[in-house]
Amino acid sequence: MKTLELFSMMVATAAGFGWISRRWLRLPLTIGTMLLTVVASLALLGASHFYPGLNLWASTLVGAIDFENLILHGLLSVLLFAGAFLLDLDALRRESAAVALLSVAGTALSTIATAAILFWLLPLVGLHAPWIECLLFGALISPTDPIAVLEMLKRVGVPANIQAQLAGESLFNDGVGAVIFLALLDASRGAAPTPAHFLTLLALEAGGGLALGVALAWLTSQLMRWTDAYQVEILLTIALATGGYALAGHWHISAPLEAVAAGIALRRFNAAHPHTSIAHESIDTFWEVVDEVQNAILFVLLGFEILAIPFSRVPLRAGAVAVATVTLVRVAVVAALIALLRLALRGYPSSVRILSWGGLRGGLSLALALSVPHGSGRTWILVATYSVVLFSIVVQGGSMDLVLKRLLRERPEEGV
Repeated sequence: MKTLELFSMMVATAAGFGWISRRWLRLPLTIGTMLLTVVASLALLGASHFYPGLNLWASTLVGAIDFENLILHGLLSVLLFAGAFLLDLDALRRESAAVALLSVAGTALSTIATAAILFWLLPLVGLHAPWIECLLFGALISPTDPIAVLEMLKRVGVPANIQAQLAGESLFNDGVGAVIFLALLDASRGAAPTPAHFLTLLALEAGGGLALGVALAWLTSQLMRWTDAYQVEILLTIALATGGYALAGHWHISAPLEAVAAGIALRRFNAAHPHTSIAHESIDTFWEVVDEVQNAILFVLLGFEILAIPFSRVPLRAGAVAVATVTLVRVAVVAALIALLRLALRGYPSSVRILSWGGLRGGLSLALALSVPHGSGRTWILVATYSVVLFSIVVQGGSMDLVLKRLLRERPEEGV
């Protein structure tokens, strides 16, 4: 299948399912499109038993999509930049302590706790996974997905301070999680890093990504001041979003953190320039549209990915265990870190339950799972990751409105 044909099919599917979702099902765009795509994929798999030609067509379709590269080295650059660029910087600055603690300590604690619990529970369902495989799964599933989280925050009435905590955490912890995952992946191949080496690697990759993003954002902001064409200014932001991400990957520093830093820094630098020198409204509108459209296409891809995952009885049991484990670990880690913040900052306003239930997983986790080599527990890791992502987006994301109606009757300061 040609690239244009494949792309047009994804867009047409997103448009059609998006229309059905909003017109008839009254579901949020991304949740509705993913749910309908999953249902269509399952129907296709069922029909292939009666019409074998459908199975060949589905295999050809899935084989034409490089999910890992398309998400991790394509869509993610623009979506991370858009999410960061459209953030409320004042709210993010006020919640910087919570964001830093949740994105760094929270990701590390969640990785270890998830791995330990699965190492103990998986043999009970007939799967004896070694410690390193459990750690790999813990690392790729611990970061909350910024794309899924930001979409959810736009449609529900989460208080501004909690929005900043959840959005900031989701934008920064994917870079931390990716570094941990890659270090563990090297360890699974026999190149086990020492703790000192691991911390140095984390500091260099994360720090390098942040520094590069800020530097490129400053340069882009200066160039935007020196032109009076909003089309050129938009092109400059696209170049920053995609080129900076690619450059970070080429230099082996954290590309996700570069994209987040670039988006936040560009917003900050542009705020110092008047509307007469930068077309703020046109740029904001462009990135809002790009964010919405790419989100819809991404969630269609996630729905189709079910065709690429080898489901069987034991991995499905492992997926059910993983869903319960990841959910409970998220609650425990968030509760512990928020309690620590409230000890240090008396009366710190937050919500353990909203942060826990709103910590969605999405495309980043699946992209990382697809990078696990064959023979390293890839099958159960893929099935478990997809199970968690599907539960996260459809059940958690879909029920967030109902959860908030109940939780927001109480004051966040009192531990909603």
